[in-house]
Amino acid sequence: MQNYKTNQLLQISVTLFSALIGGFIFCIFKLPIPWLLGPMTVVLLVSNLGIIKLHWPIYIRNTGLIIVGYSIGLTFTRDTLFTMISKLPSMAFMTILLILICTGMAFFISRITDINFPTALTSSIPGGLSQIITFAEETKGIDITTVTFFQVIRVIMIIFLVPFLIFSPLLSKEELETAPQVISTSVQQEFFPQIILFAIFSVIIALLGKRINLPTAFLLGPILGIAFLNVSGVQGPPLPSAVLDISQFMIGGYIGLLLKPDKLKHRAKIIPVALFSSLILVCISLGMSFLLVWQYQFSAITSFLSLAPGGADQMGIIGHELNADVSMITGYQLFRILFIFFAVPPLLKLILGFSLKKKEYDG
Repeated sequence: MQNYKTNQLLQISVTLFSALIGGFIFCIFKLPIPWLLGPMTVVLLVSNLGIIKLHWPIYIRNTGLIIVGYSIGLTFTRDTLFTMISKLPSMAFMTILLILICTGMAFFISRITDINFPTALTSSIPGGLSQIITFAEETKGIDITTVTFFQVIRVIMIIFLVPFLIFSPLLSKEELETAPQVISTSVQQEFFPQIILFAIFSVIIALLGKRINLPTAFLLGPILGIAFLNVSGVQGPPLPSAVLDISQFMIGGYIGLLLKPDKLKHRAKIIPVALFSSLILVCISLGMSFLLVWQYQFSAITSFLSLAPGGADQMGIIGHELNADVSMITGYQLFRILFIFFAVPPLLKLILGFSLKKKEYDG
């Protein structure tokens, strides 16, 4: 008889049950983004109890990302596309400024901890969680456990902080602008069979994106594919709100399993530094967001979500919940992901090479 601790079906069942409990608890207490934060919180707590190893199949998370990608893609119209193109200089400036600030933070972190600078820099850069972790895995001299911990704790902290910040008096919901309808409260007559065709298209585009190594392919693929159809005049049906809740549930459970403090060296020193640096990044992003409010008259919420270092999927979900300008949020977030994907790895390799040569010279 298979041990209950190694039975994968049981592991998946316990994880799903824990995630469901989390979602219902957050709904009962009317907490922000209940089907993302609830599953994430309870799965994180249960997984760290050590009673049973939890398992969340990657295809569940990928399915959730495809759903979110489809709904975000629907927000792109010709008008929003032209607006985004006109904002490219602003996107570049904000992204470069944030990365420079993160570089300074990395230098400081490397000085007060035993983390080397390349690891500290990889840990500090916001955006594309999977891309940064993949890069760390493929690059010698970078501590993958430390990078994963910093990146995951930032994502979790931001997912918690951003909704509470947005619902606070600092960023009033009254400032929200009207966004294209991408969520339907009821299933429209034309929802079927149209949605089946768009679902197949979204899956194919996601798999093609994965094949060509597109960053966050299961999110970015459907966004680009559906946005292209939308701009071309072929518009998909809006999703019922329950479907987006399910997608949040699928993603939240996966994120809850990412954080594994027991695998981290020097926990007593690194955990406070990771929390503090994440908090500073949120505050810096909040401060920078008021530049967008001043320059482009965006709402405070749209500006903050556009710059918050949490990734297009999480910020897109929160933007949907608040009916913010999701296309603009996604535009800024995706620009940063692409910039990080193409510009940062060569920079990190250059710094790492210089660091290794310096060690050889000093040795």
